[in-house]
Amino acid sequence: MNLPIVSLSRVDSLALSGPAIDAQVRAAVNNGEQLYAIDEDLLRELAPDVIVTQDLCRVCAVSSEDVCDVGARVISLDPHTISEVAESIITLATALGVTSRGEQVAKRMLDRVDNVRKSVAGKTRPRVFIAEWLDPPFASGHWIPEMVEAAGGIEVLGKPGVPSVATTWQAVRQARPDIVVFAPCGFDEQRAAKEASVLAHEFDPKWQTACVNADRFFARPAPSIADGVEQLAQIFHNTKTN
Repeated sequence: MNLPIVSLSRVDSLALSGPAIDAQVRAAVNNGEQLYAIDEDLLRELAPDVIVTQDLCRVCAVSSEDVCDVGARVISLDPHTISEVAESIITLATALGVTSRGEQVAKRMLDRVDNVRKSVAGKTRPRVFIAEWLDPPFASGHWIPEMVEAAGGIEVLGKPGVPSVATTWQAVRQARPDIVVFAPCGFDEQRAAKEASVLAHEFDPKWQTACVNADRFFARPAPSIADGVEQLAQIFHNTKTN
């Protein structure tokens, strides 16, 4: 699908390494610089009725503050938990005049997460570290620790409902995870594996490790987080959910 592009990241994540991306983002934030450029002329030409944006993370996507005034209704979503993701789906659907469809999508997502939770009930829960970034490592936040819990694991450093936080690989080792999942925000599993390979000297050889497509199944507050929960259950317990 060839659609017009109205927003562009000022950080070239395809050309830069993980540490270089982190350094550039930190410098921009410290200097009060915008991380995304908006093509205002194109946006006005397209004349949208509704603009969907977010205030969850200004690093990950265009925030409501970045959107210029083009006379459109701006819907800003800011979910921090799985239940809030479900609520945001309904909020968006209602704004677009398809409330019942949104309710169905949200319910299906929650049902799938609950099905995984039931399928792993009673199983031994491994200690897990989800790395939302690798260099430096970031402990997971928002809904991701909930995903770990639903999949039958125990997040050793991440906290639900709050932003991810920087840590160190020494702290990760001291937390004694059984499983480490490389899920750097915005990257697929191939890029995650590439970034992890450079840091292999930091990893405990006893760890079970896995790379996932965080961009598609973990970082986005969308119905696809149910897929992410199912993937985690497969990693933790070799459990598949239909």
